[in-house]
Amino acid sequence: MQSLVKGQLVMSLLVSDELAFDTHVELAYDPSDPFAVRLTFHLPGDPPVSWIFGRELLLDGITRPTGEGDVRVVPVPGTDEDFMDVCIELHSPDGMAVLRSPAIPLIAFLGRTDRVLPMGQEHTVADLDRQLELILGRA
Repeated sequence: MQSLVKGQLVMSLLVSDELAFDTHVELAYDPSDPFAVRLTFHLPGDPPVSWIFGRELLLDGITRPTGEGDVRVVPVPGTDEDFMDVCIELHSPDGMAVLRSPAIPLIAFLGRTDRVLPMGQEHTVADLDRQLELILGRA
């Protein structure tokens, strides 16, 4: 059984060009859903907000603008000129949220997911699950 990977970090929630506040964010990767990561953040007085999007989208967005539709991930200049920050744009019918983080903790989280299930090998898990369902007569 492969293990769940979780990461806790503080990201800036950008309210406007002039206003941002820090919020706690949890990233989670479950190898049973091998292509996805879950991002959950908490706003004071509201229930947690969770988004699920592609692990590869997060990886690609660290180095180049990636995504279309509900989730975009875009590298931006960081406060430390040697390292980039990453903006994760979340679009819903209710509005948009932009979370900003240094790239390093995101890279560390993705590295931990890669040790559990290397990128590019996700299809083997799905194939194995399908084969087990066939063997057990559940398909």
